[in-house]
Amino acid sequence: MNSEADMVETSSGISVREAGRRGGTATRDRHGIGFYRQIGARGGETTKKRWGHLFSQMGKKGGRRRRPNLENTVGDEVPSNEGG
Repeated sequence: MNSEADMVETSSGISVREAGRRGGTATRDRHGIGFYRQIGARGGETTKKRWGHLFSQMGKKGGRRRRPNLENTVGDEVPSNEGG
């Protein structure tokens, strides 16, 4: 994935992508992998506090529309590949 933002060089002469990679590696080395688990858990708890009351409603609405199974089709209808 090469966007124009990746190709832009920083003042030190490296690409934005390379600068981001180096920063992420430095953070991983400094804090360890467990750090990412902790901040992920914090984010999950915050999301639950803010939107948890809506989780039940979202679950009832369901996810994406499913493609029909061959056993569930009506008549000569052929299932499409749209909607993944």
